[in-house]
Amino acid sequence: MVEKTYPILSRREIEGLIADGRAVFILDQYVVKADPWLQYHPGGDKAILHMVGRDATDEVTALHSAEARQQMNRYRIGRIEGRWSNFVPPIQGGKFRPLPDESADVECDATSTADSSSPSSRSSSPVFDTAGPTLRRRYAADHSPSSPSASSVSSVEVNDGMSYLDTVTMEKTTLDLEKYPSLDFATQDSIVSKYRALHERIKAEGLYKCSYRSYAIEISRYSTLAGLSFLFLHWGWYVMSAACLGAFWHQLVFSAHDAGHMGITHDFHTDTVIGIIIADFLGGLSLGWWKRNHNVHHIVTNSPDDDPDIQHMPFLAVSHRLLESLRSTYYDRIMEYDLAAKFLLGVQQYTYYVILLFGRFNLYRLSFEYLFLGLGPRKGPAWWHRWLEIAGQCFFWTWFGYGVVYRSIPTNWDRFVFVLVSHMVTMPVHAQICLSHFAMSTSDLGPHESFPQKMLRTTMDIDCPQWLDFFHGGLQFQVIHHLYPRIPRHNLRRTQKLVQDFCNDVGIPYALYGFVDGNKHVVGTLAEVSRQAAILAKCQKVIAESDDLLYGHSH
Repeated sequence: MVEKTYPILSRREIEGLIADGRAVFILDQYVVKADPWLQYHPGGDKAILHMVGRDATDEVTALHSAEARQQMNRYRIGRIEGRWSNFVPPIQGGKFRPLPDESADVECDATSTADSSSPSSRSSSPVFDTAGPTLRRRYAADHSPSSPSASSVSSVEVNDGMSYLDTVTMEKTTLDLEKYPSLDFATQDSIVSKYRALHERIKAEGLYKCSYRSYAIEISRYSTLAGLSFLFLHWGWYVMSAACLGAFWHQLVFSAHDAGHMGITHDFHTDTVIGIIIADFLGGLSLGWWKRNHNVHHIVTNSPDDDPDIQHMPFLAVSHRLLESLRSTYYDRIMEYDLAAKFLLGVQQYTYYVILLFGRFNLYRLSFEYLFLGLGPRKGPAWWHRWLEIAGQCFFWTWFGYGVVYRSIPTNWDRFVFVLVSHMVTMPVHAQICLSHFAMSTSDLGPHESFPQKMLRTTMDIDCPQWLDFFHGGLQFQVIHHLYPRIPRHNLRRTQKLVQDFCNDVGIPYALYGFVDGNKHVVGTLAEVSRQAAILAKCQKVIAESDDLLYGHSH
């Protein structure tokens, strides 16, 4: 069979396609147009949109099976020659020029460049574009400052106190540029080459193979906790029953996470069904919502504008940039820095763990929103997942809400305590998730930073003894997981030494903290943002008082 040939597309032609609204990215030197797949993608459309205009080879390889990658070949429309220089995707504020008509002036060709740092193809940077009037992210036409919904992120005058935040942004970005390897193409290409070589070594050593014996141990642990919960419930020991049920949910999350990344059987539908049974039927949470959220998190880790895992306004902010009322590209709304946020962020280092106690209730809300608003794919190979999940939700609220809480517990007070305790016991998993990223960099180093360097810059690992691995459920190896998400969690410890050697080789710091020290860093980051909010408030107060004096003198 003759292999299909594809035309060579120039950078300018690809920019024109993106300007026309096409979801185009680069995969293994081929140009892929994903428009037909956006509504079918099981991981959601946002993950694809963040790859538009970029070389997505490493991200696609990390998150997809070989079979899924093979299916992407049908969307090839061309190929490129040489190294690709990334654009900033439109969803992140990149601007693209449409191809001129044949009768158009040749000026367009004269202004076309081979470098994606052209102002027409990316957003402003506080380090690389210091002459710009504002350092807030600029959005494409549909998110322009003139749009009413984007008014709070429009250009601001210097005298509103935001210049202080711009200074902080520049300082933090400069520190990262000094701490991590250079962003020049040669350095980043070397990092990528060694990262891909490590991927091949990991495969050769069998670290992608799942240990089903380990899952047999996991199942015995889950069964013990569930059995104890129902035993204590039968005896009327409601608090003990609730505690065991919460521990059961806490442990289940780790296997749902594995299934969501195809880390158990490595078959998409099989692992999805396993994940739905665990998440929806037994836990009341949507696996589909998690996939949509989590895939974006893996691609734009710790981006204040884009990563939903650090977008918790008005309750928490881990970056001073969230004090600017940024627009969330995931939720498609402004994250208002309003009066409630000003109060809550002022005490967030004290309320952090209290808020995490109620984290599971928010996950119910997000799951309902995803399923009942139909935010997942309604066609394609995953069309039936939503209906299986809805069936799972009905099953969960029947056995838990009706069977356990209503039928098995006699008084309203005992029911209230049972629900509260069972949900609060799951708090450690929320702390473990936050611990991996909240204290790490949230700087935007531009489109030329490689995938492995960005993952290492924004993620930390937690050092713990091997006997405690069951408690952390693999979340203590988030650096390794972000580099190679499909490695089964029971193999992450064996992979750690290989990743450490890789980091030493390429000169990227490997963030490894003890559990206590890691939490101290997280609380310290929250306290730092609180102080920055207080300084911002003082700046704005002084400026407001100065304006009042000037206004008074004018009369």
